[in-house]
Amino acid sequence: MPCPHLPEGFDATDPDLLRDRIPFPEFTRLRQTAPVWWCPQPPGVTGFADDGYWAVTRHADVKYVSTHPELFSSNENTAVIRFNEHITRDQIEVQKLIMLNMDPPEHTRVRQIVQRGFTPRAIRNLETALRDRAHAIVDEARRGADADGTFDFVTRVAVELPLQAIAELIGVPQGDRSRIFDWSNKMVAYDDPEYAITEEIGAEAAMELIGYSMNMAAARKECPAADIVSQLVAAEGQGNLSSDEFGFFVLLLAVAGNETTRNAISHGMHAFLTHPDQWELFKRERPVTTAEEIVRWATPVVSFQRTATQDTELGGQKIAKGDRVGLFYSSANNDPEVFTDPERFDITRDPNPHLGFGGGGPHFCLGKSLAIKEIELIFNALADALPDLTLAGEPRRLRAAWLNGVKELRVRAGA
Repeated sequence: MPCPHLPEGFDATDPDLLRDRIPFPEFTRLRQTAPVWWCPQPPGVTGFADDGYWAVTRHADVKYVSTHPELFSSNENTAVIRFNEHITRDQIEVQKLIMLNMDPPEHTRVRQIVQRGFTPRAIRNLETALRDRAHAIVDEARRGADADGTFDFVTRVAVELPLQAIAELIGVPQGDRSRIFDWSNKMVAYDDPEYAITEEIGAEAAMELIGYSMNMAAARKECPAADIVSQLVAAEGQGNLSSDEFGFFVLLLAVAGNETTRNAISHGMHAFLTHPDQWELFKRERPVTTAEEIVRWATPVVSFQRTATQDTELGGQKIAKGDRVGLFYSSANNDPEVFTDPERFDITRDPNPHLGFGGGGPHFCLGKSLAIKEIELIFNALADALPDLTLAGEPRRLRAAWLNGVKELRVRAGA
């Protein structure tokens, strides 16, 4: 297999790189010349005691790894492809209690329980409340704009509905919702020096969120209510979650459900404002395919990883047992073998077999329906109340190793 022509030291998990851009040109070269490519890394810089990982960039290969958990484990080294160099192995081991980092059959058991909260009926029950919240969020952003009509779309709009949805889902009191937001921010922002958040602060935030959630679970066991928490934790031992398991489930929701949908909404707004024909089309017709294209375009999770459980082969490369394998969803979602004109933002794209919710298999995103609904509701509210929104500055990106994050997007409300 020919060697790809890449910049010296190229690593698609480098947070300095992802702070500036998603490496689409490099992904193109990798798909064409080395779709399963060994990326060397200095030992210790990622939290793992090895010398690199296999970068998987084609749509078909990402799907294959995702749907073969018996060959590629989420549990062995967790699904997070790069930690801070200061993390200890013990801290990594603790993260295996999160469902994202489990393998079947334990993953199967936990998922069967928590999916009770994401049934079509459960999502329908949230829809009216979330629609009202979406319109209230947009109205508040418009009223709170600066004198020149500008405001930060990320903090005033994008963060709010995902946070409200999770809090609504699990019954967090309104007064505590800002704490969930603060904890989730600290857990993912440790790579960005602007926030001055260390691994220790992130770990403390995680423990505070887990403790809060465990207390909520304990209260529901003592006095069950007509909410999802009671369904998940009451009558422990009869197919429900322990208080510890519920705590780690909420931790996963705070990151996987909050951060990812927030970034999809932020990237989606930027896409609309830099593709005004698509914004006009959306305002006029509201295509039902819109949210899926926003997720494909944004791909909020750039990559996750798996670890080979045995010697195997992928894309013509021999993968050794214990090798880490990086699944680059941002590359897979721009694979021209699957998508016509993948570089084009097209809200009528159909079919749209993107991997923004994972590549299928046991870890396919449990909250997909809720995320799609949130995206639909917030952009409908924006089109109704702020149809003349324009871009007032380029997005400022989050320094992160695996998230396609936006921390600021200045926009201007029309007159």
